[in-house]
Order: sequence, then C-alpha cells, then structure tokens
Amino acid sequence: MLISLVCLGTSLLAGCTTKDQTSVAPETVLVVSSPAFEEGGQLPEEYTCDGSDISPPLNWSEPPAGTRSLALIMDDPDAPGGVFTHWVIFNLPAGSTQLPAAVPTDPELSSGALQGNNDFGRIGYGGPCPPSGSPHRYRFTLYAVDEVLELSPGAAKGQVLQALEGHILAQDQLTGSYQR
Repeated sequence: MLISLVCLGTSLLAGCTTKDQTSVAPETVLVVSSPAFEEGGQLPEEYTCDGSDISPPLNWSEPPAGTRSLALIMDDPDAPGGVFTHWVIFNLPAGSTQLPAAVPTDPELSSGALQGNNDFGRIGYGGPCPPSGSPHRYRFTLYAVDEVLELSPGAAKGQVLQALEGHILAQDQLTGSYQR
C-alpha cells in the first residue's frame, strides 16, 4: 500500500511503474512514402532493370528527436533464392526528409551518406529485375538511428542490420510490387 501511494505521488513528477505496469515511451512515428507509387502499388518500370534502373524518389516524415542518422534498405522477400537486397544506404543526415529519384551509385554521396553493396554485387541501387511470373514485393525500410554508423562504404545489409541493433528509434516500411 505504501509503495502504491509513493508511486502515485511520484508518478505525477517523474513517472513510476510497478510489476503490473509498463513504462510506455513517447510514440515515435516515422512514415515513408513515394510520389512515384503508393503503398502496395506497382513500381513504375523506370525504376526497374526494364527501364532506366534508377532509384525512385522517397519522402519521409521528420525523424524523431535524438535521431543522428537514417538508414534505408530495399529488398525483395519473394526472390527465388531467398531475400534479395537491392539497396543499402546509411548515415543519411538526421534532418533529411527525402531522397530524390536517381540517387547516384557512388559509395559516398555529397550529403555524407554511404552506400553498401547490393546482391547484384554493386554499390548503390539495383532495381527490380524478377524472373517472369508472379509479382514480387519490394520493401523500402527506413530506420531512424540514434548514432552515425561506424561502417565503411560497401557494407553489406547484414553488417548494417547488426550495427543498427539497439540503435533504432523508429522505422517504417513502404512496399511496392513489380512483375515481368
């Protein structure tokens, strides 16, 4: 009873939890979108190997407080050999809220962002190029990170995901599809 009264009194000042309560962090929302396609919609051919093979434009909401960098991974969970990585880009500036179409495939961008290797064996974006048949989904997962990642250009998706462990403040995913 005394603990409950102390909790009640101090919760007004600093917050207090007991075994039956959980501390809820402030909601951190990050929303990623694209002017080129809607969630679940078809990726325009321009952004695939059948077109110009350039990255689509992406926009996102203002990252949460404490964000020091952003990371983006694009992959295909429907690839015949397992998840196929199309794009790895990290250490995007914390204050950024977009990537334009046709991001250069340079290891380091003028913003200081770094790009990793995709499963085509190249640095930067590699557009959808699925085998004929059923549509494939392409996931653009954006992460707000509480630090700048200590990785070099050319880092693989697994290395980036490992570096992100324990440092993700918020994340969101935009999914498009493509079929040949």
